[in-house]
Amino acid sequence: MEKNKPKALSSFSDEKRMAAVKKFKIIEPNLIGDISLKEISQTTEVSLRSLQRWKKAYEDYGLIGLITKERIDSGEIKISVEVEQLIRHHFLSKKHLSIKTVHRRVSKECNNKKWAAPSYQQVYRYINSMPTGLITLAHDGKKIYSEKHDLIYIRESERPNEIWQADHTLLDIHVLDEKEKVNRPWLTIILDDYSRSIAGFSLSFQTPTAIATALTLHQAIWKKGNANWPICGIPENFYTDHGSDFTSNHLEQVALDLRMNLIFSKIGVPRGRGKIERFFNTINLMLLEDLPGYTKHTNKGGLLTFQQLEEKLITFILDEYHHNIHSSINKPPIISWNSSGFLPNMPESLEQLDLLLLQVSKSRKVHADGIHFQGLRYINSNLAAFVGESVLIRYNPNDLAEIRVFFNHDYICTAISPEISDLTVDIKDITNARNKRKQSLKKDITIAETLKNMPKHQTSSRESSKNKNKLKRYFNE
Repeated sequence: MEKNKPKALSSFSDEKRMAAVKKFKIIEPNLIGDISLKEISQTTEVSLRSLQRWKKAYEDYGLIGLITKERIDSGEIKISVEVEQLIRHHFLSKKHLSIKTVHRRVSKECNNKKWAAPSYQQVYRYINSMPTGLITLAHDGKKIYSEKHDLIYIRESERPNEIWQADHTLLDIHVLDEKEKVNRPWLTIILDDYSRSIAGFSLSFQTPTAIATALTLHQAIWKKGNANWPICGIPENFYTDHGSDFTSNHLEQVALDLRMNLIFSKIGVPRGRGKIERFFNTINLMLLEDLPGYTKHTNKGGLLTFQQLEEKLITFILDEYHHNIHSSINKPPIISWNSSGFLPNMPESLEQLDLLLLQVSKSRKVHADGIHFQGLRYINSNLAAFVGESVLIRYNPNDLAEIRVFFNHDYICTAISPEISDLTVDIKDITNARNKRKQSLKKDITIAETLKNMPKHQTSSRESSKNKNKLKRYFNE
């Protein structure tokens, strides 16, 4: 008994421990001296020999002594090591090989080698005792094994904006695009790991790109101008996968400038981003399933437009998702984000953020009527001073009503397109700016001509006078 005695009671199942307690309850009256084992045997129909054995086991080892011992060879498969290797070889070498086929091939080889062939039951039991991880690795390869069996560490944030997660998904819904054609949109989400709040999102029919990610990050970082959506600031860490849109040089430069760490999940193993995957599932179950065009519904009539889906999505996020109790944190995401009482780290200005995140176009020349870009014309009174110059413009592809203009890396102005913008530029402002520019240029020309027409001897006299004065001052000192 001593040799086979387990180290701890906790090593046994609940059922075995409960069975041991039941035995103890039977012999307990004898242990406290009230009733003899013979009397207990008569009332419980447990043999006296068994009761005596239970009592001794309890007195020697305590409750663990009352646990039913298994045979030493219990669970063992009595086949030789050589036969075991044959079974492993045949079963692991091919994915879809049945146990019956493995038994037939192993038996044939055993007969050829004059070994004792195993029974079908022995082969069956041996294969079922093999670790599932070993079978997965042999049949499906390292990638599938890693996804199913690798132990992963999921880090929990301790405060808002410590970690933001970003990812894309092709939504399970058909909507009408701008040409009224049926299409499925992509959703990009940036989620605060601590509160599970949504910091930013974007919808597009285009496959996600680096600029789309940058624009969503731009929205996430800057203040939304909506009291119901306070999530903003520069995250300490930005956690993404290895997609080209996340690993671009542009995003890397942005991260360095904002002092934001880029963290990438293991290639081909996105399980560390389970929180954002769960949000995508929430979108499906709580929003898209009730909308026309959901891909798992057969009826695709009366589809939403892109704008209608975008409106429903933002309403769902701000009015429902943010205010419903999240099972992982046991409170609504918006309450979790607000209750921390911290001040988010913000960029110095919107212009600085634009400079980092908005797309950089090729240089554009300032014409007399403004800047021409993508078939539109952009004007601002400040451009009057730069007619004929090459400038750099940055713009939001989702909003072409305005562009930001830079000259020699300095911000000049925000130019608007009167054709699509709600704003206008007053002709008086343009006229005044143009006149000021002319006056400034005329002044520069007058000074240049004055210097050019000045007699050489007068210039030399002045220079001599200056040198003479300098010598005098030096001499008198």
